[in-house]
Amino acid sequence: MPAIRFDQVSKTYRGGQVRALDSVSFDIQQGEFFGLLGPNGAGKTSLISILAGLSQASGGSVSVHGHDVVRNYAEARMSLGIVPQELVFDPFFSVREALEIQSGYFGVRNNGAWITELLECLGLADKAKANMRQLSGGMKRRVLVAQALVHRPPVIVLDEPTAGVDVELRQTLWQFIARLNREGHTVLLTTHYLEEAEALCQRIAMLKLGRIVALDRTSDLLAGRASTMLRFKTDAALPPQLAAQARVTGRIAQIKAHDAAEVETILATLRAANCPVEDLEIGRADLEDVFLEIMQGAQA
Repeated sequence: MPAIRFDQVSKTYRGGQVRALDSVSFDIQQGEFFGLLGPNGAGKTSLISILAGLSQASGGSVSVHGHDVVRNYAEARMSLGIVPQELVFDPFFSVREALEIQSGYFGVRNNGAWITELLECLGLADKAKANMRQLSGGMKRRVLVAQALVHRPPVIVLDEPTAGVDVELRQTLWQFIARLNREGHTVLLTTHYLEEAEALCQRIAMLKLGRIVALDRTSDLLAGRASTMLRFKTDAALPPQLAAQARVTGRIAQIKAHDAAEVETILATLRAANCPVEDLEIGRADLEDVFLEIMQGAQA
């Protein structure tokens, strides 16, 4: 039995005029660390909302550990711990009180030891008595993670959990989540930080305009489309024939090359155009390169 099953899930708005999801089907196995990627507007939030029971699918079904999220909502929700994108908190309680109240929502009694462990593992122990209003954005994000985990759900859904937070939180969060995954928890991650997805996720699905355009093991996605990448810094404009195929971020340019001969051709073109380069590197494509290639190649 899969941990999560999406079966022909569709979602439309405005009386069917806008299609956010178009017959999306895939399974996430128990104990898997799974990534769901896509550009803004791809349908990720719609899919997570249906999984969480916050929105109802226009067609198809979703189940968690065999429990349909509509027909068996209570059982499905008990199996899920969801960290939302938005910072949502109750301003009238301390951190520990918020976690105790969250435990009560799920009928969990005598949960003090686990709450203490969550506070310690997420770097919140010294904030346990602080009012939620007094916390920084990063600390509030940590509390959201603790609230999602307070009832020990077997399936953890992280919807952009590290958006706009500092490096320390990212390291703390991923160490703890990786530990839970090793202990058997299933993790579904959506993120725009593709280096996180590459490092953490065993399998990845990519959405574009509500459709699955790629679904494979992370290693196979990289191997299947991997190519040599030239990365270098330059203050000059790239020659037009290279600019058309380059990915430029500030002073850093990246250009794909299929073999050594193409590498030499690119370097010769740069020399002929009097385009000085520094910090030249030749490496393999990463998940961001693969993601962009798939998104650009996928049919709308």
